[in-house]
Amino acid sequence: MSLPPPVRFTPDIETFRDDEQETVDELNEAFDEILTKTNEDYGHAVRAVHAKPHAFLRGSFTVEAGLAPELAQGLFAQAGEHEAYLRISTNPGDILDDAIALPRGLAIKVTDVEGARLPGAEGV
Repeated sequence: MSLPPPVRFTPDIETFRDDEQETVDELNEAFDEILTKTNEDYGHAVRAVHAKPHAFLRGSFTVEAGLAPELAQGLFAQAGEHEAYLRISTNPGDILDDAIALPRGLAIKVTDVEGARLPGAEGV
């Protein structure tokens, strides 16, 4: 089985649905409701989703030299090693007992990457 070739990102390949902003607004309203409810339940603010962490890991993220041009973009544009953090959590905004089976989420943060940040990502 062969995979299709990667697509080099350019802004013109991204398309937005007509109702996309409405969907974003509805999601933000839902997150606000979750934040309000969990604040009432716990007496302090917690994340709206993925509130319960199970692990934080620190390591390194290596971008190898010699990537094909179609792969060498964004974070992968330059070879090098970066400090990285990994967070494993469960997806609800409620902090539930570990005995309750839930899907896990994984997030990675790679630091010291050169280049422009995405709009709205300043200070994150």
